[in-house]
Amino acid sequence: QVQLVESGGGLVQAGGSLRLSCAASGRGFSSYAMGWFRQAPGKEREFVAGISWGGGSTYYADSVKGRFTISRDNAKNTVYLQMNSLKPEDTAIYHCAAHIYRYRSGTSPADFGSWGQGTQVTVSS
Repeated sequence: QVQLVESGGGLVQAGGSLRLSCAASGRGFSSYAMGWFRQAPGKEREFVAGISWGGGSTYYADSVKGRFTISRDNAKNTVYLQMNSLKPEDTAIYHCAAHIYRYRSGTSPADFGSWGQGTQVTVSS
């Protein structure tokens, strides 16, 4: 499996943008679908966006569709989350994760076996 480290979080005003990065180390990054999840205080972890191992397929939660874009650079072992038009309800700790199995995709946290430590995103109104 891979080890993951997120960066790029911070404090931003509503309507602003942030770009999160997730750097992977270990073998086989390009074989794993990747996902971004978030968890707000008192709430369960929820799926935000996912991307297939080759990057050809992406999928999003309805709450972020049209505002967030997930991408990956397999040459750099990195996955990104571009977040535009941020809203206060986007405030959460954002985690990237790698799917448990190679060449499989999913949206449930249970489908993912490697997690980063998370990066805080705070959107002020």
